[in-house]
Amino acid sequence: MPQQTPRRRAARKPPEQRAAEIRATARELALADGLSAMTLRAVAQQAGVTPALVAHYEPSMEALTAETFAVIVREEIADVKAAVAALAAPTERVGYVLHTLLDGSRDEVTAVWVDAWSLGRRMDLLARAVREQTDAWQQLLRDLIVAGRDAGEFVTDDPDSVAWLVLGMIDGLNAHALVHYRDARARGLVMSRAVESELGLPRSALSKPPPSKPPVTP
Repeated sequence: MPQQTPRRRAARKPPEQRAAEIRATARELALADGLSAMTLRAVAQQAGVTPALVAHYEPSMEALTAETFAVIVREEIADVKAAVAALAAPTERVGYVLHTLLDGSRDEVTAVWVDAWSLGRRMDLLARAVREQTDAWQQLLRDLIVAGRDAGEFVTDDPDSVAWLVLGMIDGLNAHALVHYRDARARGLVMSRAVESELGLPRSALSKPPPSKPPVTP
């Protein structure tokens, strides 16, 4: 009877370091293969540890999935906030947000969102995280719209609803992009025209990328 190669035990590490490594591995796995790929075994294999060790640090895979989703979205929001802060004009800021979210450069995060919407139907913790991060995105957009209105560039008496509408369109068009429905230019044009109309901007004010892409934090 052939001898089985004994499993190598993972090197002992401080609990905080091991927990951080497992969460970082979950994040990498979610971005590469989607939230649905985040099984106990998959995380353990990617991290090079046993499933029992993952379960020790993360006893609830649902909680780990929800937190992983939230971490990914919070990182993207922070990245976008840092980028728009480098732009002076409100119209430029909104234009940057539309282009960076629709140009395909953030498709990995879009795929995570799509997974979260689907899995969240049966995972209460994930559904809560989706609602919280949707609120965070809506607040970011609302703040940009209010700043533009106060500066006299935008015309709207309901920035909250406009922000929600813009967010819903971004989500829908990005979902279309994942299955290659229409092309990026057509999707961007539809988005720009809708937002221009909602904000009282002249046609084509948002249809071109900002003149200079702001620096993005690593």
